[in-house]
Amino acid sequence: MQFTSEQRLDDGVLEREFTLGEIPGTLWTPGSAAPAPLILMAHNNGLPKAEPRLVARARYTAARGYAVATIDAAGCGDRPRSAADEQARADLRRAMQTGEPVDEIFESFIGPLVENAVPEWRTTLDALLELPEIGGPVGYSGGWTALGIRLAVVEPRIAAAGFFAGGFVPRAQREEAGQVTIPLLFLLQWDDEGNPRQRALDLFDAFGSKEKTLHANLGGHTGTPEFELEDGCRFLDRHLK
Repeated sequence: MQFTSEQRLDDGVLEREFTLGEIPGTLWTPGSAAPAPLILMAHNNGLPKAEPRLVARARYTAARGYAVATIDAAGCGDRPRSAADEQARADLRRAMQTGEPVDEIFESFIGPLVENAVPEWRTTLDALLELPEIGGPVGYSGGWTALGIRLAVVEPRIAAAGFFAGGFVPRAQREEAGQVTIPLLFLLQWDDEGNPRQRALDLFDAFGSKEKTLHANLGGHTGTPEFELEDGCRFLDRHLK
């Protein structure tokens, strides 16, 4: 892991850009000297790791005493996009504009992204846990629920997770949901125009966790209330500190 830049932010959080082979990422760490628990904060749909909503959540969480890391998955941010990725995105835009069914397009697009992203996230986790300023345990928080489900199944170092219900979850991950047994906080926007409400509720019901909490708020896809940041950190505090 090579750090390429760093800056101390107004809230005392240290923000550092890094590369790990071909993987670009950002790490935020709190001002305290003690090793901090680690939160993996993922995104998808081609968004960059500098997406403002993700950065705001990362900085808030780091200021609460956590190390927070994100990476650009293949095809996201400035990383190259394959011709197949570009075609899938074009097919998706066309289907949405014409009102055609989009589930199979999402299925063929998101499924391979998850499979390709999991090894990169595990490699990143290995490198992050070697840093002296980072300790355990590890949590996951992010809008990429499909990736979070897969990581929770295959990565025993993840002790708790916060999922956002707004993203498409392929069949493979819906079938794996019963294998997720760590504590969960699941955020649902009740009026999310891109995610059928019943599908999100069915997914919540499918999780195998004995401790799982659903927070449902009125509003569309990007309307998650700011107070959920605080609630999310309280959830993490209970299980990671």
